[in-house]
Amino acid sequence: MSQPKNLLNNIALLAGPLVAILLGNMPSPDPTHPHLMLMAGITIWIALWWLTEVIHIAVTSLVPFVILPICGISDIKEIAAQYMDPVLFLFIGGFFLAFAIEHWGLHKRIALKILSITGHNASMLLLGVMLTAWLISMWISNTATVMMLLSAVLAVIYQIDHHIYNKTHHRKLASALMIGLAYAATIGGMATLVGTPTNMIFYRAYVEAYPNSGNLTFLSWFKIGFPVSMLLFLTTWITLRSRIPKRELQGVFNVEVFKEGYQKLGRITADEKRVGIIFIITAILWFTRADIPLGEFTIKGWSKLFKNAAQIQDSTVAIFMAILLFIIPSKSMPGKKLLDWKETSKLPYDIILLFGSGFALAKGFEDSGLSDFLAAQLQILQGVNPIWIILMVCILVTVISEFASNVASIQLVLPILISLQQAMHLHPLLLMIPATLAASLGFMMPIATAGNTIVFSSGHIKTKEMAIAGFVSNLAGIIFITLICYMAFA
Repeated sequence: MSQPKNLLNNIALLAGPLVAILLGNMPSPDPTHPHLMLMAGITIWIALWWLTEVIHIAVTSLVPFVILPICGISDIKEIAAQYMDPVLFLFIGGFFLAFAIEHWGLHKRIALKILSITGHNASMLLLGVMLTAWLISMWISNTATVMMLLSAVLAVIYQIDHHIYNKTHHRKLASALMIGLAYAATIGGMATLVGTPTNMIFYRAYVEAYPNSGNLTFLSWFKIGFPVSMLLFLTTWITLRSRIPKRELQGVFNVEVFKEGYQKLGRITADEKRVGIIFIITAILWFTRADIPLGEFTIKGWSKLFKNAAQIQDSTVAIFMAILLFIIPSKSMPGKKLLDWKETSKLPYDIILLFGSGFALAKGFEDSGLSDFLAAQLQILQGVNPIWIILMVCILVTVISEFASNVASIQLVLPILISLQQAMHLHPLLLMIPATLAASLGFMMPIATAGNTIVFSSGHIKTKEMAIAGFVSNLAGIIFITLICYMAFA
């Protein structure tokens, strides 16, 4: 590591707690809440360490657990509870399901089948790569989706090298395929509540801040997230397709590489079928847990069959189905189950801790009175058309997410937006959902998302290419999110 970077890291390491100390010793603007300025300082401290990653983000996530009780802002038992919130179990259960799908290779079968159907020319090949990543990432980590498809796409790029003799044309097609893979994985994660960690962070923050505003369900998120995701997917595909030389768009490729890969997998195994059935049942249970209104007619959710329906959540479904994976036996490996506990070692505990720390900070906002103070200061926005506020929020969160973790970005923004919504008496979801979706719009920079970094490291993409394509996707995403959310909630 270079000397300048070491110096910057040391500055950031010291600046965080120093800011907290300085602000904590300033007089509170509200005498009834003496810890208000201290909480603001702690928030800046955590934000600085999160955004600079001067120490591992998981370690920073443990700071609120220690500092909030020490400073007398929140009770240790209440803070500890934030690190084991029910939403975390939705996240964990979703990952267990993803591990089972990966373990038995079901994702490869799906990917190769789609590519063998769509890979006849450059345009359809790009669509096939993106469609595969888009569909899989609705249910599996965006990063894992890119990783599992990367080798297949690299094989495709190698194979089409025999069809394109113009190296410039080959490089442009390779670049489009790589960028399409990363972007489609990110866009797919926006469609479902379990698609990406930022969606679940929002879900928990919403339930905590608005316990009496109705239960946000998997289906109600899908009604907003899927249209945004689909429109952004199509826009991105058209944008990347336009970057491929016309001659190559008309060329015909040999899809045998995909068909051969699919044939090598052999017949679908009993274990793949069992995991696939578990996956389908889980999705159905998520979609039908709560009532589904269809105009004047309402389909009753299955949770109403239980007396304590309110206690049954999407996380209940996720963990129940995950437990089944540890119980149902494997046919091809006698004595084994569909999921082994060893597979869970891949669980991203750093993200789980990051979840908890965000919830802990939100609790600190509430206990210190910082939420009420921010709400009072935001009264100046009264009378401003909500569509402009949504637009500004989307732009701000998108810019932050280009340079910082999207999870950290949304953790910092949501408490402020809750205060703003309450101050302006806006619909509880009017700003929170746009901000959450916008946090996934990190398309321009190679460091914006893990998917971007992975495909950029392949050497097939130039920074300028990603920046140009990403700008178009960011702009389209901001417009779609703003309009759809405004029409849905304003």
